[in-house]
Amino acid sequence: MKKASVILDRDFTIAPVDPRIYGSFIEHLGRAVYGGIYEPGHPLADEEGFRKDVLAMVRRLGVPLVRYPGGNFVSGFNWEDSVGPRDSRPRRLDLAWFTTETNEVGLHEFYDWTKKAGSQLMYAINLGTRGPEQARDIVEYANHRGGSKFSDQRIANGKKEPLNIRLWCLGNEMDGPWQMGHKTAFEYGRIANEAAKMMRWVDPSIELVACGSSNAQMPTFGSWEYEMLSECYEQVDYVSLHQYYDNAANETESFLARSMDLDAFIRTVASICDAVKGKKRSKKQINLSFDEWNVWYHSREQDEQIKKADRWGRALPLLEDVYNFEDALLAGSVLITFLNNADRVKIACMAQLVNVIAPIMTRAMGGCWAQTIFYPFLHASQYGRGTALRALVSSPVYDCAVCERVPILDAAAVVSDGGATVFCINRDMTEDCALEIDLRSFGPLRLEEHILLHHDDVKAVNTEADPYRVAPCGGDLGEMDGGKLRVRIPALSWNVLRLRPCER
Repeated sequence: MKKASVILDRDFTIAPVDPRIYGSFIEHLGRAVYGGIYEPGHPLADEEGFRKDVLAMVRRLGVPLVRYPGGNFVSGFNWEDSVGPRDSRPRRLDLAWFTTETNEVGLHEFYDWTKKAGSQLMYAINLGTRGPEQARDIVEYANHRGGSKFSDQRIANGKKEPLNIRLWCLGNEMDGPWQMGHKTAFEYGRIANEAAKMMRWVDPSIELVACGSSNAQMPTFGSWEYEMLSECYEQVDYVSLHQYYDNAANETESFLARSMDLDAFIRTVASICDAVKGKKRSKKQINLSFDEWNVWYHSREQDEQIKKADRWGRALPLLEDVYNFEDALLAGSVLITFLNNADRVKIACMAQLVNVIAPIMTRAMGGCWAQTIFYPFLHASQYGRGTALRALVSSPVYDCAVCERVPILDAAAVVSDGGATVFCINRDMTEDCALEIDLRSFGPLRLEEHILLHHDDVKAVNTEADPYRVAPCGGDLGEMDGGKLRVRIPALSWNVLRLRPCER
C-alpha cells in the first residue's frame, strides 16, 4: 500500500464553517419544480401539491438554504407574475431554456416549501431585462411589514407577516453572452450598485451577492471581478463563483484532479476582492458565494434532442444527468475544497437539488431515489459543521493530462464537541492507502465510525430499480496508538472518519 499522513492540531484553525456552504438550488428549469418538488395528484403529494417523499430526502440532507428561481431563468423573469391568484398568473415563454413557464408555483408557494424543508430562501432578482426599481419593489413586497403598495399586496395575497428573506442574488451570470440582458463588467457593476443601494434602503438587514464570473474559463475572468467590484464594493457582501466539471474525455485521473483548479479559482477571486479592498482603502471584507457547482455533462446531447422535439414545452426533462461513482468522488473533493477555504467561502449551492443535475431523482407518479452524489453531500452536511482545521497532508502524487503533482489523498478536517471529523478521498486508481493521522493535540480520541463510499466500477449508477448500487458502508476502524490513528483508505474511495473523545 502507498502511505500518506495528516497532521491535525486543534490550534491550526481556518475558520468556523458557515452551514450555508451546504446550500442547494432550484431553478424553474426542467423537472426541478414541476414533477420534482411539486406534483399534485402524486400518491405522496401533500395538500399543497408538494411531494412528501422528496421533502423527506431534502430534510435528510439538512439543506440550510435554497437559491431560487434561477439561474438563467431569472434574467427574463418578472417577479410579479409569480404572486397573486394562480388562475390569473400569466404563462410566459422562457427564453433561457425555450420552455413555457406557467407560474403555478411562485414566490408564496416556494417560500412555504422551504419552511417544510427546514430551509431558507436565497432569492435571485432579475438584473438582466429589469433593473433597480423592480429590485426595490420585490424587497418591499417580501420584507416590509405593511402600509405600502407592495407590502400590502403581499398581505392581500395571504401573507400577513413578512417573508424576511435575508439573502439576495443581484442577478445571474451577467458576464455570459447567453444571458438575457448580458452586460459588461462596468455596466453590471453600476446597476448592481444602484439596485443594492435601493434594496438596502428598504431593508438594511439583507445580505447581497454580486455576480462574479460564470466560470474560471471565461475570457473576462479576473478583469470582470475587479472592474465590477470597483463599482459596487461597499454595497455588496459576497461575490458569486460558478463552476461545473465534466469527464467527457473519460480520463478518471484527470477528472478527479479538477478540485486543484477549484482551489486556485477560489484563491484568485479572494485575492481580487482584497485588491479592490486595498484600492478603496476599505475596512470591509467581501467573501465568496459558490452558488452553482456540480458535475454536468451526461445529459447535454439528450437535451439538444429534447429542445428540438418540443420547443416551448412545459417541464421538459432537461439536464437530467445520471451520476456515476466517479462523479460522487469529485463532488466529495469539491466539498473538501470548500472546507479548506472556509475563511472565504461562506455560501455554496449544489446545482441543483431535484432532477436537474441533482442528487435526488424522481419518476412522475413514481418513486424518488438518491444519486451517487447524494452521499458525500449528506455526510459533509451532517458531520462537517464546526471549525475547519488546516490539515497538513503528506501524500504520494501523480501527474495527469490537466495537472502535475496531484496528491492521491485529498483531505479536510472539522472539529466540534471536543472531537474531529476527517473527510478524505483516495484518488489512486488501484492501490489502497495506509493513512496515519496525528491527533496528539486532542487528547485521547477513538475512531467512532468510518463511513466508506466505494465501488469497483467507476461508472456504476443508482436507479429507481437499483437505488443502493452505490451506497455507503462501514470502513476499516484501524488502530489508535499514542495519539496517532492508522487506518486503511481503499483505492478510489470517499471516507468520513468520525473521532470522538474517549470516555473517562
